[in-house]
Amino acid sequence: MSKVRVGIVGASGYSGSVAARLVAGHPGLTLAFATSDKLSGQPVMQHLGVRVDDKLRYVANGAALEQGDACDAVMLATAADISMRLAPAFAERGKQVVDFSGAFRLDAASYPRWYGLEHAAPAWLARAHYGLPELFGTPAAGAIVSNPGCYPTASLLAIAPLVREGLVEEVGIVVDAKSGVTGAGKQSGEAFSFAEYADDVRAYKLLAHQHSPEIVRALSRWVRPGGTIKLTFTAHYLPIKRGLFATCYARPRPGATAERVAACLAEAYAKTPFVRAMAPAEVTLKRVVGTNYCHVGATADEDVVIAVGAIDNLLKGAAGQALQNLNLLNGLDECAGLDGLAPVSP
Repeated sequence: MSKVRVGIVGASGYSGSVAARLVAGHPGLTLAFATSDKLSGQPVMQHLGVRVDDKLRYVANGAALEQGDACDAVMLATAADISMRLAPAFAERGKQVVDFSGAFRLDAASYPRWYGLEHAAPAWLARAHYGLPELFGTPAAGAIVSNPGCYPTASLLAIAPLVREGLVEEVGIVVDAKSGVTGAGKQSGEAFSFAEYADDVRAYKLLAHQHSPEIVRALSRWVRPGGTIKLTFTAHYLPIKRGLFATCYARPRPGATAERVAACLAEAYAKTPFVRAMAPAEVTLKRVVGTNYCHVGATADEDVVIAVGAIDNLLKGAAGQALQNLNLLNGLDECAGLDGLAPVSP
């Protein structure tokens, strides 16, 4: 069986370079092209750290569409405004598209507020699949796969089953989440220097983070008749390279005991390869960083339900989940290319 040819647009950023390495090491995929303005013309193998065709060179980002004939699928590790243009163009050529940006995660009316721009391809929003496999299954053929954001991935995997089963109130949900600095992408300037980030924690985009409506939109699929999701989301950066931890708080509904909420998560993910339910105190970054796993846990008392989720923001929060979606699109083993990953902590 021939391998699926995959192109990576934006292959020198954090998530794009991880995606390129995963594709290069995948038994059923082959890296067809990789784009990067910074590395254009240079050998891909020189920078990737894994073996690929030694003739493969990075091409400029602006030449991505010209590479379309060389691939069957494309991963877009690009900003939302770029993905709005490239994703439909590749899809119209019959290519599978997995987009890492937020370009196809919301309704068209939400983009001016949350992304500061009008949506350039609103007709494609209805054809986008929100690619969180454990909650939304296999993407349909021909859909643009909108890979979820890292914060929504950890938050939704922790809290969504509790909303779905009616164990928490839909109003008053609070998500407090913290990520390693790679979640900001490759940035320059004083604000992103080591001296500024080390030994510090900072909240950012208060009441204005684009992942807030993304989480609300996903949870809204399970509201009770007449209900609505009301959520407060706050993102923070930690002085670590990678890893993301989300703590979700909600008001309990009748029946939401500590035993029941824990069992709810265990039942929801009993047959999923990458999400493991456990005691909340056992959910740590060290156990998931370097892997495509998400660890979740939940507990409750008469006043509050607390659910936690931990992921590697560059793997389950980005490139690993994108590969998981690509596996599903092509009828491959969902774990292919991902089951050999291991935690980086001793």
